[in-house]
Amino acid sequence: MSTRPPRKGANPPTLSLAERDRRWQRVRELMRRENLDGLLVGGFRAREMYESYVSDDYNEGCVLFPLEGQPIVVTWAPLRVKRAQWSAERGNRLWIDDYRVAASGGAVAGGVQEMGLGAARLGIVGLRSQAPTEQYGSIPAGFWMDFSAGLPQAQTRDFSEEFSHLMLVKSAEELAQMRYAAAAAEAACRVVAEIADVGVGEEEVFAEATAEMLRHGIGLRYPMIVMNSGPHTLSWGPPRWTTRGEAPRTLERGDLLQMELMPLCGNQEAQVQMTVALDPIDDLSVKCERIARASYEAGLGALKPGLAVADLLAAMEEPLKTAGCWGYTPLVHSVAPHFLACSTMVNREKLNLGVRLAGPPRAVNRQRVIEAGMVFAFEPNACLGEHRVNLGGTVIVTADGCEPLNEIPTRVTHK
Repeated sequence: MSTRPPRKGANPPTLSLAERDRRWQRVRELMRRENLDGLLVGGFRAREMYESYVSDDYNEGCVLFPLEGQPIVVTWAPLRVKRAQWSAERGNRLWIDDYRVAASGGAVAGGVQEMGLGAARLGIVGLRSQAPTEQYGSIPAGFWMDFSAGLPQAQTRDFSEEFSHLMLVKSAEELAQMRYAAAAAEAACRVVAEIADVGVGEEEVFAEATAEMLRHGIGLRYPMIVMNSGPHTLSWGPPRWTTRGEAPRTLERGDLLQMELMPLCGNQEAQVQMTVALDPIDDLSVKCERIARASYEAGLGALKPGLAVADLLAAMEEPLKTAGCWGYTPLVHSVAPHFLACSTMVNREKLNLGVRLAGPPRAVNRQRVIEAGMVFAFEPNACLGEHRVNLGGTVIVTADGCEPLNEIPTRVTHK
């Protein structure tokens, strides 16, 4: 267990009303271009918490956002409203004054009618969103059935992709929050490097890494930490023991402990890929480590404004191509939102994962020209058979290149 003293007086960066006005203006400019009279911006249980972009709040509900007039926050219980009111009483100014409770999608439709938008053109954010863990969309089916039934004259269309593109370019205030989240991730990686060792349980590492990030006074994006350990494995995701009665592994000599940490400050999410090698590791893992680092360096060398996302992927997959490696998860993707995902198919034509697919996969490599202010999670992973090494951190696109925010997780820590 870490011997670090607890942090006191965490003071994460906040967003101003000027930032609110900037966002609302950008959203309404987009609405005018797309000929929309209003938006339903869904938060619900969405991983990306889209409602927070227009409310600087997350209440597991939605925001009704008109082209003209004041928006309304809708949530599912009075306790969520009281939580916001208490925050305001302590001097934290709310972006939206009108908070309401609705027990059904039909009641929310009534709010749309009250706004005079019952027969309007409405964009729906979250209906067909495809961020990780929300591949089927993030708006509950029951809500949508009741909401749409309550607005028989409205013209609705999914607006998830357009809204996600809008969120990608960050302001100075958003970048301050991103840097803070990345610093929390870096501090957690330092703790992991300190305590991960032979005889230590996965649960100890998980607990200490989580505690270190939370000491910064911020949150963690679901699933908080992806984690696995062993000499070589393609298993990836939240630890199995967090969702079922299964004993965590105890680290052994020759293991790779691999983790993905996801802290967020004000819905600005940093991601890092932390790997600790309990030497000696096998030769295939050593090769994967070398290729993953080469992919990371190639990405840093290529990233700049004006570059197509596809060209960034091409640069990062070149080391895998020449070494005969393949990539299991995206080599790089945008964060806040996790929307531009760059998965590589290099050297996968002969791969058999032994997983039965119910229909073809729906992986989307979207097109976008990179702009200053975008933020990417570099997570190059190199695989040979079932050997895999993953590393990387959060990177900001600057006016003339890029700014890496992490150092420890961009290399394998050997012990």
